[in-house]
Amino acid sequence: MRLLLDAHVSGARVGRRLAAAGHDVRALDQEPELEGLDDDAVLALATHERRILVTHNVADFPSILREWAAAGRSHAGVLLVYGISHDEFALVVRGVERWLQLRPTHEEWLDFPAVVDRAFASG
Repeated sequence: MRLLLDAHVSGARVGRRLAAAGHDVRALDQEPELEGLDDDAVLALATHERRILVTHNVADFPSILREWAAAGRSHAGVLLVYGISHDEFALVVRGVERWLQLRPTHEEWLDFPAVVDRAFASG
């Protein structure tokens, strides 16, 4: 699966594990030229590259997703990591991989937002 890790999702710790599992991972924290991209631009980049966005930013992305839906804009899927610390790398990876097993094709992710929380990742 193609993934874009937002700036606060560790490319070194989370991205490397997901890539080792066979996913095509791009991580903003590994690309200094993308530093400072605003949230709308991050979602647009993920959409353009047909990547599921993985983000800890649950404060802003739900409203951005509602705005996109109201405007008829489509996205390639979003995984919102909620209630899991930025340094709980294994838990984030387990939650992402669990969702990817439940929805194994890109078509199933079109305009689909999902939450990775502690209960889901541990389940």
